[in-house]
Amino acid sequence: MSNQPDHLNRRGFILGAGATALAGAAGCSQSMDMSALQMNIDPMPTGAIRPQISVDKAVTTPDVMYAAVQEGPYSLPAIPYDKVPKQFRRQIVPDPTGEAPGTIVVSLKDRFLYLVQPGGDALRYGVGIGKEGFLWSGRANIQYKKAWPRWTPPPEMIQRKPELIKYQGGMEGGPENPLGARALYIFKNGADTGYRIHGSPEWWSIGQSMSSGCVRLINQDIIDLYNRVPGKAQVVVG
Repeated sequence: MSNQPDHLNRRGFILGAGATALAGAAGCSQSMDMSALQMNIDPMPTGAIRPQISVDKAVTTPDVMYAAVQEGPYSLPAIPYDKVPKQFRRQIVPDPTGEAPGTIVVSLKDRFLYLVQPGGDALRYGVGIGKEGFLWSGRANIQYKKAWPRWTPPPEMIQRKPELIKYQGGMEGGPENPLGARALYIFKNGADTGYRIHGSPEWWSIGQSMSSGCVRLINQDIIDLYNRVPGKAQVVVG
Protein backbone atom coordinates (compact mmCIF):
# COMPACT_ATOMS: atom_id res chain seq x y z
CA MET A 1 0.00 0.00 0.00
CA SER A 2 1.29 3.48 -0.87
CA ASN A 3 2.28 5.80 1.97
CA GLN A 4 1.70 8.89 -0.19
CA PRO A 5 -1.18 11.19 0.72
CA ASP A 6 -4.43 10.30 -0.92
CA HIS A 7 -4.62 13.56 -2.92
CA LEU A 8 -1.18 12.85 -4.46
CA ASN A 9 -2.31 9.37 -5.47
CA ARG A 10 -5.34 10.86 -7.17
CA ARG A 11 -3.13 13.45 -8.90
CA GLY A 12 -0.80 10.71 -10.18
CA PHE A 13 -3.76 8.73 -11.49
CA ILE A 14 -5.13 11.74 -13.38
CA LEU A 15 -1.75 12.57 -14.91
CA GLY A 16 -1.20 8.95 -15.84
CA ALA A 17 -4.62 8.69 -17.46
CA GLY A 18 -3.98 11.88 -19.39
CA ALA A 19 -0.65 10.60 -20.65
CA THR A 20 -2.24 7.29 -21.65
CA ALA A 21 -4.97 9.11 -23.56
CA LEU A 22 -2.42 11.24 -25.37
CA ALA A 23 -0.30 8.23 -26.24
CA GLY A 24 -3.36 6.41 -27.53
CA ALA A 25 -4.33 9.38 -29.70
CA ALA A 26 -0.80 9.69 -31.07
CA GLY A 27 -0.70 6.00 -31.99
CA CYS A 28 -4.04 5.97 -33.82
CA SER A 29 -3.44 7.32 -37.31
CA GLN A 30 -7.10 6.91 -38.21
CA SER A 31 -8.43 8.98 -35.30
CA MET A 32 -10.12 12.26 -36.15
CA ASP A 33 -8.42 15.45 -34.97
CA MET A 34 -10.86 16.94 -32.46
CA SER A 35 -9.29 20.38 -32.82
CA ALA A 36 -10.18 20.21 -36.50
CA LEU A 37 -13.77 19.39 -35.60
CA GLN A 38 -13.91 22.30 -33.18
CA MET A 39 -12.56 24.64 -35.83
CA ASN A 40 -15.06 23.29 -38.38
CA ILE A 41 -12.35 22.07 -40.77
CA ASP A 42 -13.16 19.29 -43.20
CA PRO A 43 -11.31 16.35 -41.54
CA MET A 44 -10.72 14.25 -44.66
CA PRO A 45 -7.52 12.18 -44.63
CA THR A 46 -4.72 13.54 -46.81
CA GLY A 47 -1.82 11.46 -45.59
CA ALA A 48 0.38 12.17 -42.60
CA ILE A 49 -0.87 15.63 -41.59
CA ARG A 50 1.79 17.48 -39.65
CA PRO A 51 0.73 18.87 -36.24
CA GLN A 52 1.64 22.43 -37.27
CA ILE A 53 -0.50 22.43 -40.43
CA SER A 54 -2.04 25.84 -40.99
CA VAL A 55 -5.67 26.72 -40.40
CA ASP A 56 -7.55 28.76 -42.98
CA LYS A 57 -11.09 29.94 -42.41
CA ALA A 58 -11.87 29.59 -46.13
CA VAL A 59 -10.95 25.91 -46.07
CA THR A 60 -13.70 24.53 -43.92
CA THR A 61 -16.57 22.09 -44.22
CA PRO A 62 -17.72 21.34 -47.79
CA ASP A 63 -21.17 22.85 -47.35
CA VAL A 64 -19.46 26.19 -46.67
CA MET A 65 -16.81 25.89 -49.41
CA TYR A 66 -19.29 24.81 -52.04
CA ALA A 67 -22.31 26.93 -51.12
CA ALA A 68 -24.19 28.95 -53.74
CA VAL A 69 -22.49 32.20 -54.82
CA GLN A 70 -24.09 35.48 -55.87
CA GLU A 71 -21.83 38.08 -57.52
CA GLY A 72 -23.73 41.01 -58.96
CA PRO A 73 -25.94 39.62 -61.74
CA TYR A 74 -24.19 36.23 -61.70
CA SER A 75 -25.38 33.26 -59.68
CA LEU A 76 -23.57 30.00 -59.12
CA PRO A 77 -25.52 27.06 -57.73
CA ALA A 78 -24.31 25.12 -54.72
CA ILE A 79 -22.16 22.14 -55.63
CA PRO A 80 -23.49 18.70 -54.61
CA TYR A 81 -20.15 17.99 -53.00
CA ASP A 82 -21.18 14.53 -51.85
CA LYS A 83 -20.94 13.56 -55.53
CA VAL A 84 -17.40 14.93 -55.78
CA PRO A 85 -14.74 12.39 -54.74
CA LYS A 86 -13.31 13.45 -51.37
CA GLN A 87 -9.75 13.74 -52.65
CA PHE A 88 -10.82 16.40 -55.16
CA ARG A 89 -12.38 18.74 -52.60
CA ARG A 90 -10.40 21.78 -51.49
CA GLN A 91 -8.15 21.05 -48.51
CA ILE A 92 -4.88 21.91 -46.78
CA VAL A 93 -2.12 19.30 -47.11
CA PRO A 94 1.62 19.07 -46.47
CA ASP A 95 3.35 20.51 -49.53
CA PRO A 96 4.69 17.68 -51.74
CA THR A 97 6.20 19.95 -54.40
CA GLY A 98 9.27 21.64 -52.87
CA GLU A 99 8.42 24.81 -54.80
CA ALA A 100 8.52 28.35 -53.36
CA PRO A 101 5.44 29.75 -51.60
CA GLY A 102 3.00 31.32 -54.08
CA THR A 103 3.82 28.80 -56.82
CA ILE A 104 1.02 26.91 -58.57
CA VAL A 105 1.85 23.27 -59.28
CA VAL A 106 -0.45 21.07 -61.38
CA SER A 107 0.00 17.32 -61.15
CA LEU A 108 -1.46 15.94 -64.36
CA LYS A 109 -1.15 12.36 -63.15
CA ASP A 110 -2.98 12.93 -59.86
CA ARG A 111 -5.40 15.61 -61.13
CA PHE A 112 -4.41 17.98 -58.33
CA LEU A 113 -3.48 21.65 -58.29
CA TYR A 114 -1.34 22.85 -55.40
CA LEU A 115 -0.89 26.44 -54.27
CA VAL A 116 2.24 26.37 -52.13
CA GLN A 117 1.91 28.14 -48.77
CA PRO A 118 4.60 29.45 -46.40
CA GLY A 119 5.63 27.02 -43.69
CA GLY A 120 5.45 23.78 -45.65
CA ASP A 121 1.74 23.51 -46.39
CA ALA A 122 -0.19 23.70 -49.66
CA LEU A 123 -3.77 24.28 -50.65
CA ARG A 124 -4.89 21.43 -52.86
CA TYR A 125 -7.72 21.56 -55.37
CA GLY A 126 -9.08 18.84 -57.64
CA VAL A 127 -8.80 19.63 -61.35
CA GLY A 128 -9.85 18.36 -64.74
CA ILE A 129 -7.15 18.29 -67.42
CA GLY A 130 -6.77 18.07 -71.18
CA LYS A 131 -7.42 14.86 -73.03
CA GLU A 132 -4.63 12.98 -74.76
CA GLY A 133 -3.06 15.08 -77.48
CA PHE A 134 -4.11 18.38 -75.90
CA LEU A 135 -1.95 18.41 -72.78
CA TRP A 136 0.55 21.14 -72.06
CA SER A 137 3.34 20.91 -69.52
CA GLY A 138 6.21 23.15 -68.50
CA ARG A 139 7.15 26.07 -66.29
CA ALA A 140 5.56 29.45 -66.97
CA ASN A 141 3.75 32.23 -65.11
CA ILE A 142 0.33 33.76 -64.67
CA GLN A 143 0.48 36.90 -66.80
CA TYR A 144 -2.90 38.19 -65.69
CA LYS A 145 -6.24 36.98 -64.36
CA LYS A 146 -9.86 37.88 -65.04
CA ALA A 147 -13.19 37.59 -63.27
CA TRP A 148 -16.10 36.33 -65.37
CA PRO A 149 -13.87 36.18 -68.47
CA ARG A 150 -14.98 36.31 -72.07
CA TRP A 151 -14.35 33.05 -73.95
CA THR A 152 -13.21 32.99 -77.56
CA PRO A 153 -12.72 29.53 -79.11
CA PRO A 154 -9.49 29.29 -81.13
CA PRO A 155 -9.81 28.73 -84.90
CA GLU A 156 -8.69 25.10 -84.65
CA MET A 157 -11.48 24.41 -82.16
CA ILE A 158 -14.02 25.97 -84.49
CA GLN A 159 -12.71 23.71 -87.25
CA ARG A 160 -13.33 20.68 -85.04
CA LYS A 161 -16.70 21.98 -83.86
CA PRO A 162 -18.25 24.21 -86.56
CA GLU A 163 -21.22 24.96 -84.29
CA LEU A 164 -18.90 27.20 -82.25
CA ILE A 165 -18.53 29.68 -85.10
CA LYS A 166 -21.22 31.79 -83.46
CA TYR A 167 -18.68 32.50 -80.71
CA GLN A 168 -15.78 33.45 -82.96
CA GLY A 169 -16.20 37.01 -81.70
CA GLY A 170 -16.30 35.79 -78.11
CA MET A 171 -18.87 34.58 -75.61
CA GLU A 172 -19.85 36.90 -72.78
CA GLY A 173 -18.83 35.92 -69.27
CA GLY A 174 -21.37 34.20 -67.08
CA PRO A 175 -22.18 30.99 -65.23
CA GLU A 176 -22.52 28.98 -68.46
CA ASN A 177 -19.31 30.30 -70.00
CA PRO A 178 -16.74 27.47 -70.49
CA LEU A 179 -14.14 29.55 -68.60
CA GLY A 180 -16.39 29.78 -65.58
CA ALA A 181 -16.17 32.43 -62.88
CA ARG A 182 -12.43 33.15 -63.13
CA ALA A 183 -9.49 32.51 -65.44
CA LEU A 184 -5.73 32.67 -64.94
CA TYR A 185 -3.81 33.19 -68.20
CA ILE A 186 -0.60 31.19 -68.63
CA PHE A 187 2.28 32.89 -70.48
CA LYS A 188 5.76 31.54 -71.13
CA ASN A 189 8.65 33.91 -71.92
CA GLY A 190 6.11 36.70 -72.45
CA ALA A 191 4.06 34.77 -75.02
CA ASP A 192 0.53 33.48 -74.51
CA THR A 193 0.52 29.69 -74.36
CA GLY A 194 -3.20 29.60 -75.07
CA TYR A 195 -3.70 27.59 -71.90
CA ARG A 196 -5.71 28.72 -68.91
CA ILE A 197 -6.47 27.70 -65.36
CA HIS A 198 -10.17 28.40 -65.11
CA GLY A 199 -13.50 27.53 -63.57
CA SER A 200 -16.10 25.29 -65.11
CA PRO A 201 -19.86 24.85 -64.70
CA GLU A 202 -19.25 21.13 -65.28
CA TRP A 203 -18.23 20.28 -61.71
CA TRP A 204 -18.66 16.56 -62.46
CA SER A 205 -15.72 16.71 -64.90
CA ILE A 206 -13.21 17.37 -62.10
CA GLY A 207 -10.73 14.52 -61.92
CA GLN A 208 -11.26 13.63 -65.56
CA SER A 209 -9.26 14.12 -68.74
CA MET A 210 -11.57 15.69 -71.29
CA SER A 211 -10.75 19.34 -72.02
CA SER A 212 -8.83 20.94 -74.88
CA GLY A 213 -5.78 21.27 -72.68
CA CYS A 214 -6.77 23.81 -70.04
CA VAL A 215 -6.88 23.09 -66.31
CA ARG A 216 -10.44 23.23 -64.93
CA LEU A 217 -11.60 23.72 -61.35
CA ILE A 218 -14.99 23.83 -59.67
CA ASN A 219 -16.18 27.44 -59.91
CA GLN A 220 -16.13 27.92 -56.13
CA ASP A 221 -12.54 26.62 -56.08
CA ILE A 222 -11.30 28.88 -58.88
CA ILE A 223 -12.76 31.89 -57.04
CA ASP A 224 -10.83 30.85 -53.93
CA LEU A 225 -7.63 30.29 -55.92
CA TYR A 226 -8.03 33.57 -57.84
CA ASN A 227 -8.23 35.50 -54.56
CA ARG A 228 -4.99 33.93 -53.30
CA VAL A 229 -2.73 33.88 -56.35
CA PRO A 230 -0.07 36.63 -56.33
CA GLY A 231 0.67 38.66 -59.42
CA LYS A 232 2.95 36.95 -61.99
CA ALA A 233 2.77 33.72 -59.99
CA GLN A 234 4.96 30.88 -61.20
CA VAL A 235 3.17 27.87 -62.68
CA VAL A 236 4.56 24.35 -62.98
CA VAL A 237 2.52 21.80 -64.95
CA GLY A 238 3.70 18.23 -65.30
